[in-house]
Amino acid sequence: MCVQPHGNSRSTPVRKAFQYIRLGNFRQARGQDVALIPNLVLDTNAVLDWLVFGDPASQTVAEAITGTRVRWIVNTAVRDEMTHVLARGVVDRWQPDLQRLWDTWERYAMPLSPAPPTATHRRPQCTDADDQKFIELALDHQAHWLITRDRALLRLARRARSLGLSIVTPDQFVLPASQALK
Repeated sequence: MCVQPHGNSRSTPVRKAFQYIRLGNFRQARGQDVALIPNLVLDTNAVLDWLVFGDPASQTVAEAITGTRVRWIVNTAVRDEMTHVLARGVVDRWQPDLQRLWDTWERYAMPLSPAPPTATHRRPQCTDADDQKFIELALDHQAHWLITRDRALLRLARRARSLGLSIVTPDQFVLPASQALK
């Protein structure tokens, strides 16, 4: 290995590194930016409101997800419930475009593995055991929002807020100004 003397030749790598950083052509920063995107959980009815019924109240949530200002997180239990609801034919009379629904799901939903077990004594417990999966997903992965119209989940809003989770209806969802400008 050849050691170069100090002088102008030494500043060349520094200039190159500066240009590299200034232009943003480095993966590490992009990865950090992605980590700053807040997580959001949609319960099954919120997904149906958005992707089957086209509910105008879901528009802000849909724009935040498709504009990548929030990260829609899901897990196997959430996907299984959606599959079960659709298989039961609950929405058949609206003739949903299931291909579009699953394409949108695949494009925007970020599947996550189950988090390691944590103490649950402080966690809000939903009166509807079928909805507990949404609380667990949101808290396990530090989601900022759980979007729902379910009364059992909405009753947990005050307790969840103390844990950093906002449980809101689609029309109550508001991005902070720092996220809305992106």
